[in-house]
Amino acid sequence: MFDLSETVSRVESCSVAVARRVAAMLDLDPGDIVEGSPLPRGWHFVLLGADTRRSALRSDGFPGLGVPMPDLGLPRLVLGGRNVSYLKGIAIGSEVIRTSCIQSVKPKTTNNGPMAIATILHEMRTLPDLELAISETQTYLLLPAREGVAIDDEAAAPVTVSDDWSQTVVPDETLIFQFSALGFNSHKIHLDKAYARDVEGYPDLVVNGGLATLLLTEFMRRDLCVAPTLLQARHVAPLFCGRPMTLAAHREGETWRVRAFDDRGRLAIDMKVDAG
Repeated sequence: MFDLSETVSRVESCSVAVARRVAAMLDLDPGDIVEGSPLPRGWHFVLLGADTRRSALRSDGFPGLGVPMPDLGLPRLVLGGRNVSYLKGIAIGSEVIRTSCIQSVKPKTTNNGPMAIATILHEMRTLPDLELAISETQTYLLLPAREGVAIDDEAAAPVTVSDDWSQTVVPDETLIFQFSALGFNSHKIHLDKAYARDVEGYPDLVVNGGLATLLLTEFMRRDLCVAPTLLQARHVAPLFCGRPMTLAAHREGETWRVRAFDDRGRLAIDMKVDAG
């Protein structure tokens, strides 16, 4: 049994300086960011960072999920999915109270050995009214150590996407570093190529799941003029540094289907979006 009773609360500042750095990372004009304007949806990742002491980092460098995690002897951690509800705008220059807690930790046994599924809830409330602005549930997979060499790095195949709207982006080392720095995420699979290859078994640095989600929400905001009220994302395959990722979207009745494909045309992220 695990103690799921602990909730961590902290005040986070949605400062102009931080928002301008996010804009610069996305190659937008930081001068367009002004105090009092609404924080673009998806940019709240800067409010989810954990200030974990270096001596308390996991062996893979991951700073944690905002709350203490039980030691299950499972050294690898990957993002499985996230659900985000946007209930109220957060003004740039304001402060929010963020609360984080572990909703569940479910150990499992599979053909590949033991694993666990951890579900973490983050809520952000505006000050001084304490109204709920954003609720985000993240699901992580805790996995055993990987044996063997890096995943085979085959030649890329052409990507064909039949969605109504599509766009190709290439997350490079600079973008991955800047996103990791803004979120204070020191997971080695995003920063240390030798670790990603020799320990985790990936062919290159892994694109942050949060960064890939941000690129999808920016695609919706800037190209489709869509403001999500609810998004439900499944992360089904990794994306790698320096390789084109294709963002694609189409409408399904009252909702949007937004997806990310890797350079071989494989589905990496599948997202269902309700828009206001």
